[in-house]
Amino acid sequence: MDALTPREIVDELDKYIVGQNDAKRAVAIAMRNRWRRQQLPPELRDEVAPKNIIMIGPTGVGKTEIARRLAALAHSPFLKVEASKFTEVGYVGRDVESMIRDLVELSKNMVQQEAMEQVKTRAEELAEERLLDLLLPPSPSKQSGEPYGNLDELGQQHYQNTREKFRQYLHNGSLDERFVELEVQDRHTPMIEVISGSGMEDMDINIKDMLGNIFPQRKKNRKAKVPEALSILLQEEQQKLIDVENITDEAKRRVEQSGIIFLDEIDKIAGRESTAGPDVSREGVQRDLLPIVEGSTVNTKHGMVKTDHILFIAAGAFHVSKPSDLIPELQGRFPIRVELQALEKADLIRILNEPQNALLKQYKALLATEGVELTFMEDAIEELASIAERVNHQTENIGARRLYTILERLLDSISFEAPDLTDTEVVIDRQYVCERLEDIVQREDLSHFIL
Repeated sequence: MDALTPREIVDELDKYIVGQNDAKRAVAIAMRNRWRRQQLPPELRDEVAPKNIIMIGPTGVGKTEIARRLAALAHSPFLKVEASKFTEVGYVGRDVESMIRDLVELSKNMVQQEAMEQVKTRAEELAEERLLDLLLPPSPSKQSGEPYGNLDELGQQHYQNTREKFRQYLHNGSLDERFVELEVQDRHTPMIEVISGSGMEDMDINIKDMLGNIFPQRKKNRKAKVPEALSILLQEEQQKLIDVENITDEAKRRVEQSGIIFLDEIDKIAGRESTAGPDVSREGVQRDLLPIVEGSTVNTKHGMVKTDHILFIAAGAFHVSKPSDLIPELQGRFPIRVELQALEKADLIRILNEPQNALLKQYKALLATEGVELTFMEDAIEELASIAERVNHQTENIGARRLYTILERLLDSISFEAPDLTDTEVVIDRQYVCERLEDIVQREDLSHFIL
């Protein structure tokens, strides 16, 4: 991430997201500012707060995708949550602090995977030796510290030669169908059901860990084929080689220094004070959210985590409400606001063709697994974009997601008949698109329900 400038970040995002240059520039600057903050002297570094962002725009224009791709690019712990799922303290539901606990767990899993990857080579060697011990047990009279037991020099040499042959068989797959019996840890723990209120799912006391200390660790014998046994032994050896305490510390550090939380549907909690009914807790959720966003310390089962430098990216359509309906204190914590534009026909054509994960590329690859070569003509792509734009205007504007619906309807019969097709090349032109979709689009009552 250090080497990426804002322009390079935007270029990377362009590979997956069409248009929305203002939003891309805003997140690119926010990410580069993180790197800049790390270069500052310690006394100034803690004073620089992240510039949180609100993305305003209709659904299906790329808000979530920008945040997700940015996190992947930065290798940062990333959590996407819907603001509407949280409730004010005192109501049944999840409290806002649970998002930090979830982010810490995600970060720990990420760091643990990296650590396990680092020790994988050594763990593979150890796992292979353990598997060879199962396939070719040492002498029964083996004494502690004597690898060959009471075997004489000739017996040791014969045993070692046989072991190397088994190693070769293992490498070339000759033993893949053989079963071995190995001892694994019994992960079953007594089940206790807790009927709880708000926030109990995030209790600081981990009941499972506590029970694990009370009840002795049990082992059980299990039969498995050689490849599966090797995989089980590899995981065990990796767990032995990594330092869990260092992983936890690194996970917390990453959350505090480079964590990203994407708060979707923030417009759903932006209600005016006069709102009656069950929405009275909207402002309460905002007030609970405020200390998390502006910087506080949250208690997790891995220790205290500071939220001062976590980057929050909020997003919402703001059809009914507007950003100014948020409480003033929360507005001030999201200084950067970018508006994402609704998608037009030209954008939809680009979405179908250009991104690395473009829809047409996906459908071609899926049908290629059946031996069917799918070809889309230019006029067909243009007609698909026109239909998507028209249906978005006639019904609900769901942006690029409309293309999924239309393509599924268009390729319905081809997908169903693909295994039985004798003609392995299928060409989609404008006429085919019109025959399959035009009637549905023209009949507005049908388009509401089908497209």
